[in-house]
Amino acid sequence: MHPILARGSFLALYLGAWTLLGLLLAALLAVPGGLTAAQSSGIAIPLALVYAFFCLSAWYVARSTPLGPTGNVRLVTTALTASIISSAAWLLVARGWLQIFAPGEDLARMNRVFPALRALVFGFGVLLYLLSLAISYSLSAFEHSREAERRGLEGQVLAREAELRSLRAQIDPHFLFNSLHSISALTTANPPAARHMCVLLADFLRDSLALGSERRIPLARELALAARFLEIERVRFGERLNVDVSAAGAGECLVPPLLLQPIVENAVTHGVAHVVSGGTIRIRASRGTATLTITVENPCDPDRPRRTGTGLGLANVRARLRALYGDNAHIAASEAGGLWRVDLSLPPDAGTTIPSH
Repeated sequence: MHPILARGSFLALYLGAWTLLGLLLAALLAVPGGLTAAQSSGIAIPLALVYAFFCLSAWYVARSTPLGPTGNVRLVTTALTASIISSAAWLLVARGWLQIFAPGEDLARMNRVFPALRALVFGFGVLLYLLSLAISYSLSAFEHSREAERRGLEGQVLAREAELRSLRAQIDPHFLFNSLHSISALTTANPPAARHMCVLLADFLRDSLALGSERRIPLARELALAARFLEIERVRFGERLNVDVSAAGAGECLVPPLLLQPIVENAVTHGVAHVVSGGTIRIRASRGTATLTITVENPCDPDRPRRTGTGLGLANVRARLRALYGDNAHIAASEAGGLWRVDLSLPPDAGTTIPSH
């Protein structure tokens, strides 16, 4: 269906524009034809509204002969042929309208002036049809541009989702490997603790799988999952591992699921595990007017062996944030005074709260 006919408001605006063109045609007819304002308006405005529907065919002509694949000769020939045929048909309609509009003596007088006006009406019709055709080509080009843009955005979204699925797939095996390694270490030293850790691990995996299937989850649920993981690790580390979590009113903010998991794992595996006296893992979250800020801090041994690169955990989080938010999210890691700190800053859309039910 023609886009103008698809919505009543578009059709009303279109016919309003053609009414103005009808007034212009009435002014052109009045002087050479010796017609009064009422007579010229009575002829021109209805004819203009009729020709408005004739010119709708320009949309279909433009679609059947697109600018790119169609040669210039064919474009010009098609445009001139369509405009001449439409204008000639309009002249026939004008002749018939005179029979209705001006019976009797008025008709005889208008028949005498009609040959003089015929060239004017025909030329006006050709120009209007060519203008409609040019507008149709412009709209068609805009439509193709929007369609190409939409396809490009869809491709970007699909690529981003594929990257996110790949990154998410890396989390579970990495965590599971670390957890099984911890259980293996406990099986000989403390079998009851190993069994308890297996139960906690099963509950944790069940929760992580449930959350991992969602696109966004409340920060409170993400923090609860991190606390569940740290509870598992406390079976192995005992009093050496302490946890301090504060959401500061940001618990309802939405975040990507399992975002903190790699960071908390690193805090244990590469932080507390290397400190003889252990320490406290602190997680802080605060909601500002434009950002949601999350900080994870853990003790570290300044003399520990240095790894090359940032490791899988931070690289995974950084890649996920880049895929989700581009340059609008940031993650930074720093070390000072025996403390390792990771700061995350998420854009405003991540700070949208869940509507209450």
